[in-house]
Amino acid sequence: MKRMSHTALLLSMIAAPVLAQESTQPPETGSETRVRPSSDAKVPPSGTDWSSFHGQISGAKYSPLDQITPENASELELAWRVHTGDVSDGLGDLPATVWSATPIYANGMLYIGTPFYRVLALDPATGEEIWSFDTQSTLEALTQPALKNRGVAYWEAETPAEGEACQKIVYLGTMDARLFAVDADTGAPCEDFADGGILDVDQWNTVNDRWPLSLLQPPTIVGDHVVIGWAGNDWDWAEAPPGSVFSVNARSGELEWTFDTIPEDIRQRTGTANVWTAMSADEERGLVYLPVASPSPNYWGGNRTEEIPYATSTTALDVDTGEVVWSRQWVHHDIWDYDINAAPTLMDITVDGEEIPALMQATKMGFLFVVNRETGEDVWPIEERPVPAGDVKGERYAPTQPFPTTPAPLLDQSALPDVWKLADIASFGECSALWDEMVYAGMYQPPTTEGAGAGAFPNSAGVVQWGGVGFDPENQVAVVNLSHVVQHIQLYPREEYDAISGEAGPGESGFHPQTGAPFGMSLQSALNRWGMPCWEPPFGELMAIDMKTGEALWREPFGMSQRYGFYMPERWGSPTIGGPAVTAGGLIFIGATMDGMVRAYDIETGEELWRDLTEAPSVSNPAVYEHEGKQYVAFISGGNSILKPSVGDMVSVYGLPE
Repeated sequence: MKRMSHTALLLSMIAAPVLAQESTQPPETGSETRVRPSSDAKVPPSGTDWSSFHGQISGAKYSPLDQITPENASELELAWRVHTGDVSDGLGDLPATVWSATPIYANGMLYIGTPFYRVLALDPATGEEIWSFDTQSTLEALTQPALKNRGVAYWEAETPAEGEACQKIVYLGTMDARLFAVDADTGAPCEDFADGGILDVDQWNTVNDRWPLSLLQPPTIVGDHVVIGWAGNDWDWAEAPPGSVFSVNARSGELEWTFDTIPEDIRQRTGTANVWTAMSADEERGLVYLPVASPSPNYWGGNRTEEIPYATSTTALDVDTGEVVWSRQWVHHDIWDYDINAAPTLMDITVDGEEIPALMQATKMGFLFVVNRETGEDVWPIEERPVPAGDVKGERYAPTQPFPTTPAPLLDQSALPDVWKLADIASFGECSALWDEMVYAGMYQPPTTEGAGAGAFPNSAGVVQWGGVGFDPENQVAVVNLSHVVQHIQLYPREEYDAISGEAGPGESGFHPQTGAPFGMSLQSALNRWGMPCWEPPFGELMAIDMKTGEALWREPFGMSQRYGFYMPERWGSPTIGGPAVTAGGLIFIGATMDGMVRAYDIETGEELWRDLTEAPSVSNPAVYEHEGKQYVAFISGGNSILKPSVGDMVSVYGLPE
């Protein structure tokens, strides 16, 4: 994608009550251009901070804290709660807000970025404001359907200069492509960073510059490098800004390198294949790992029939130079918008007695690809298998796609799920009729002009979303939440599309022109007239995987679908946005569901141990930290109108009783 997210369509669905660089040139995909000397460095984190979007730059979302355990989790209570005031439901002068920030605990403070592009520094024990900084950014939906923010990034000097400002910095990006750097102690702008504390990233937007390079995901901090990806406008243009990642110096904002994902000779006639989500890094090995999105236009690729090896890939770069060390493409000639939408999770695992420095890449397709993070080589076999072809004019179809053998796919993508009898009966057979009209020969069914279009299962929102996979390094257990959603993609020849004059729906559903391509398109969730999903539940699950074998340990429906105050049965589960945090205490903390609940689970058994209700879905990863000897868990409940029509500005922090 090129937007921050493709959760975009998840649900009006269950939302209805039931009847209720120097640029590098692409090597051959999967090839190795250079490998640093091997390191014995392990990735399990230590310490009490939660200093990045995923807790650590490894992407593990793991805390070594163990005060809170399965035995006492039921005693958790609210330590404090604040409302930021930075919220909009979109009914007034401002666009709606979509707030998915992870709180950052570092420097003895809790730092939060808001969708009005402010930074708040709060007392971690009380929520009292210590300082705030307002970027005074224009609150317009320049590239997104809403005001979006996923928080801030934090850096500190290895050897701080005593008495000098900005030895510790908080960074916040804005939709209009500016990166702000402020002193982490005071909130004052860092005058030596770029132009008085503001870096204009859009100065590098020089090809097909139809919109600004929106900075909605915090940058990734690796040593003194600030590695920046960007988000943009999705599905509306064939020619768009081409994907690029920038590294700037943490102190000065000076450009160090640029990595371009699209070969230079075709950049003018395609675009995106950008990095709009979080990245991860192995600092000891000097590698940063990029989850790269798909090229434009998303559902027709006749303008980009050449190989684009870095598109829809995980690509490992030398963080000092931006040179490619290895790259693995997970979708060839992507015409399904199957962006790699989550930071890969780094993990040290023992497989058949061998200790392996591994990387797990979760995907929208419901695949978990596991490779050696030094070389990109398979840990368990990844096979190229034949996939369906289509007959759309001008298109080229990849004959095969990569399929992992272990862990098993999170969903069975070989056929559409069964029609949900309840939804079918309630709609007098609408669901069965839709299933008959959709074309589907497996997950890589190409988009088509025929019938009701191509079945999209998994859909472009993804089985796994940007929250990614959590990992317990002591027990070598991975944790992932997943969604089950069916959609259908329809292509329309240009003249027919222009005559339809359809409108975009909520999020990114509905009609989109793909201007410059011979086909416009629509993407719709497979719902009946009452808004009920036509496919059988569960709609969302939570599961744990033994990474020594790749086998599932447990798997349970997760959350409740809800709207208008009615909760659906828990066995149906809920689509999810956001990811888990795991702890040495043996717990999983997660929000992510429609019902606005935040929960704790026993990582060993999958048993729910605690829950609390917040004002809106917590569509962000939680943070786990220790402050003055006490362990806390922080959730931001910002909501997302895709899940249900409620947004929020609530920060809730929990701990054990004194």
